[in-house]
Parts: sequence; structure tokens; C-alpha cells
Amino acid sequence: MSHRVGARALGDSTTRFVLWAPEHDRVRLHLLEPDRTLELEAGNDGYHSASAECAVGTRYRYLVGDGEEYADPASRSQPEGVHGPSEVVDLGAYEWHDASYRARPLWDQVIYELHIGTFSAQGTFDAAIAGLDELTELGVGAIEIMPVAQFPGRRNWGYDGVFPFAVQNSYGGHAGLQRLVDACHEKGLGVVLDVVYNHLGPEGNVLGIYGPYFTDRYATPWGKAVNFDGPGSDEVRAYFLQNACQWFCDFHIDALRLDAVHEIIDRNATTFLTELARSARELARESGSPCQLIAESADNDPRLVCAEAAGGTGLDAQWNDDFHHAMHAVLTGEDFGYYLDYGSSEDLARAMNSGFVYQGEHSRFRKRRHGAASLAIAPERFVIFAQNHDHVGNRPRADRLVTIVSPEKARLAAALVMLAPGIPLLFMGEEYGETAPFPYFIDHGDPDLIEAVRKGRAAEFSSIAEKDQLYDPAAESTYVAARIDRSLRHKGEHARLFELYRDLICLRRRNPALRRSPRVAARAHAEGGLLTAVRTHPEDTVLSFFNLTDSISAGTLATGTAAAGDPNRRRWRNLLDPDAPVLAEGARVSLEPWGFAAYHLGVEGGNDAKGDRR
Repeated sequence: MSHRVGARALGDSTTRFVLWAPEHDRVRLHLLEPDRTLELEAGNDGYHSASAECAVGTRYRYLVGDGEEYADPASRSQPEGVHGPSEVVDLGAYEWHDASYRARPLWDQVIYELHIGTFSAQGTFDAAIAGLDELTELGVGAIEIMPVAQFPGRRNWGYDGVFPFAVQNSYGGHAGLQRLVDACHEKGLGVVLDVVYNHLGPEGNVLGIYGPYFTDRYATPWGKAVNFDGPGSDEVRAYFLQNACQWFCDFHIDALRLDAVHEIIDRNATTFLTELARSARELARESGSPCQLIAESADNDPRLVCAEAAGGTGLDAQWNDDFHHAMHAVLTGEDFGYYLDYGSSEDLARAMNSGFVYQGEHSRFRKRRHGAASLAIAPERFVIFAQNHDHVGNRPRADRLVTIVSPEKARLAAALVMLAPGIPLLFMGEEYGETAPFPYFIDHGDPDLIEAVRKGRAAEFSSIAEKDQLYDPAAESTYVAARIDRSLRHKGEHARLFELYRDLICLRRRNPALRRSPRVAARAHAEGGLLTAVRTHPEDTVLSFFNLTDSISAGTLATGTAAAGDPNRRRWRNLLDPDAPVLAEGARVSLEPWGFAAYHLGVEGGNDAKGDRR
């Protein structure tokens, strides 16, 4: 990547402007403060560049073709929104305080997904900083921020971003995000950022004016596909590779979550994702920071997280929707949409044992075979969850799990995620049973586009909900309804659920068997509605029971299980109730409807504690 696109402050009030505009022979730079116009020098490779005397804070546009003015496609700041001019900023000016921070590996994380706009009443990065102590109290290891690339208006999920390098102005812009990341690192929290490389939003999108950033050969559910494999795609790929580099280098982000990579259509022998993984590994070697990549994919493709040398893409982890779908279908009994393919305790056992539920079997929902074998993929490569923004927001009433199941089932969902092998992810508010919905919301300025979004949402839910039952995505009240109330964690059943999540997270941290597990050390099996999971480690064995029925059930504590100490003196201790009696191997454990229990195999009279109980 020989050309660094965008406006880069060089010091001494000098800024270097670099623009890729291969479809224009002439490009001029319009500096608004003071008003003047400069000619950019055109290179043979489609790049145009110039150095100009202008200070940080100067606003500018480019004049191309017939003299129309447009923002910089690699703008680092859009202080007046997507329709305004770009602004020169110095991303290197921030004074970081995280030199002593050391990122924890993904397998040692519990990730907390949040949306900046609805995590607080103020909806800003600085307001999110005020909630970090609550997250450290909970015990999570990292936050995952939904997309913050500049989008139209002041409210959006973030997937309509049109300036990938610019940080949303209404959230606090680039400086606000840097402060948030710095504050997280000072508290030992990692930061994952959700980025969108499969499409850009429609309103305010200027990329296609400058060059072949998009292609008509493919389409995504959201419009034109990004040109990753056609004419001009080398520079398009370089643009997005530089974007990833920016987040890692200028914002100290620990990992990127790559949205819907199955919609990144790329037929090159070396795909963009493979190139991105290579670039991230090189940055990690140079910087000593993790620079990790987590994919979201609907394809159940294990190659995403296989090493490149083994024919894979080389990403670090991927979301496992199958785990969510299997659990949700069992807890709710829902069988519409993709839940049609799930609903048995055996599905959950398979997700725990080998990652995907569908590994090449026929899917009734898709009406074809789906997925590939994932048994060889370590659990630490899969992010698992009971809820996330998609599986809440893409419901007709955007209702959270706690509002559609009993408190017992909500608690069981917590235990299933936290005691299963994998990287747990929570969606903001889940830890205390937040009841606010998380409907899809937008703030577009184009009335026709707003109406198209309304019609699209209505069509999506037409078979399961009436139009008047849906939230209006353009209404501010829809956005306000999504704000969470973190004070609930101190009240009644909410407090009880919060304490459970905190205890479960603590168990993961202090019990070696619940942390990093090879496949052979994490085995689950289902008998009717009883799911039993055994996780082993040379120093530790944890056995968990999950009753997935409306009836009382019972599990049997294993015998002959490997553990340290004299086999004649081994006893099972209740991990969630230290006052419960110690049980011998082979003892029966009674489980209430939708109940669960977790036992640690220790030595009678010994000290089983691996850390302070929280």
C-alpha cells in the first residue's frame, strides 16, 4: 500500500491530500477556510495528490468532473454529517495512557456487545466511559462496539455507514472513540470494533463518484456489492486494508468484528479476507498488539478460521449462530424462519461438541444442504451467545429473550452460554434482564429512502406480524425505546440475574476446565431433555447439567472421571452453591424444570478455590 489515502496532517500546518479517482483526469481541492482551490497532481495509477498549507480543523471538498464538490471518500471526520465537507484531523495527536495494557487472548474473554447511541441516555463515547466500572464489576474482558463509521443523521444501528474512516460525529468523533478505548485499556478491558466491508449505506455515499468501488456483477441484500475482484479491485482492497490498519494503529482497537463476510463476494485465488488476515498478523508482529479478526458468517464455513497454510482464510474466530439458534428454539419453542431447523437438546449438544449443528446436512429452512464439518475447529474459534443485536432487532417487536421466556429459562440461557466451550458474548443489558427492545432505527434525510426502509421491514415480517405491530424505523421514539436502563441491575429479579452472570463469569476465570478447551476435553450429550456437559483439564473437572424440560429431572454425577488426588477421596462440589453438601461419585442430582447445576470434582478436605468468589 504505497499510497495512504485521505488527508494526513504532517505538522507545521501542512497537510498531505491523497485521493484515488481513476475515473477523473483532473481533481481540485477546495479548502473552505480560508476559501481557496488547489490543483491535485494526477499520477499514472489513478491517484491524485497535493500538499497544502492548512491547519487541523480545516474543512474541504474535492471538485471532480463537471465541477461538483464532494467529500473525501477517505475522510477522517465529517463534523456536519454525511452531506457536509470533510475535516482535516490529526489522529496521532491523542496522548495515550495504555502503555502498560496487555490484551488477553480471545479464549480468556467474555465479550460485551454494545451500541454507543443506546448504551446511555447521552449516546456518546464519553457517556459510555461512565459505564465501564459496571462492566469490570460484571467481569467481562472486552467490549464490542457496534459500527461507528459516519452514517446519516444521529441515530442508526451503524450498518448504513458511508465514510468508513470517519467516526460518527454525534457519538463524539475520532477523539471520543480514542478516549473510550484508552479508558477501557486502563481498566483492563479489550475493545472489539464492528466494521462493515460488505456494503456501504445509500445516503451520502460518494465512493462511486471517484472510482470502481462497487460492482454490478454481484448484489447484496443491502444494494451493490463492493468490488473486491473486478477491474480496479486492487486499490479498492487497499482502501479497506488501510481502514483496518487505521483502527488497529490510530485507535488501538484489539480486534475487528467483520460484518456478514458471506456477502463479501470475491473470486480471487487470494481473497480480500485472506489478505486482511495476513495484514493483521503482520501488524501484530510489528506492534506487539493482537490485531485479531472475528467474522460473522451465515455459511457455517470452518475454512474462515483455518490457517492459510491449511487452505483456510486465517481469521481468528467467528460467530456461531447455530449455538444461538439451537438454544433459542429449545427455550422458546419458536419454529419460524431459521428456527425451523432447530429445537432439540441434541442440537445443543452437537453445537457444544463440534461447533456447528449443520455440517453438510439438509436444512429445511434453506431447502438445501448447509455447512461443513467443524469438529477439528477448537472451541476458542467460536463466539457463542444467547442474544445479540441481530437476533433481538430482527424480530417483529425486537423483544429480548427475558421478555418472551420465564426467569428460569433466562437463567438457564446464561448458564448454557457461560458453561459451554467457546467465547461467550453478551448483548448490552442481557446481564440483568434488560426489557427494552432493540428495534432497527434510522435517521435518513431522504423521504423516499425512509419509505423504502419501512416497506422493506414490513415485507420481511409480513408472514408473522401485521404492519401496525412493527416499530417505525424512522421515528425517534423507536430509538429512544431502545435505550437501556442499567439501574435495573440493582432491582429484584434483575439483581438476581446480574449476580448469576457475575458468578458464572467468575467461574470461567477461576476454573481451568471452563477456560481454554480442546474438543476432546469438552463433551456433551443429551438424553431426552437432559443435557450433560463434562469439561476436563489436568487440574480440574467440571460437570454441568441442564434440564431443558417443564418437568423435574435428575442427572448422575460421573464416576471414574480423571482428577488430581486419591480416587477414593474424590467428591463433587456445587460450584454455584458452596453451602450445598459435597456429593460422592455416582450421586443423583435433582433439577427443577429449566434448572441447571454445575459441579467441580475435587479432593475431600482440599481447597478447591482457584480465586476469590464474586
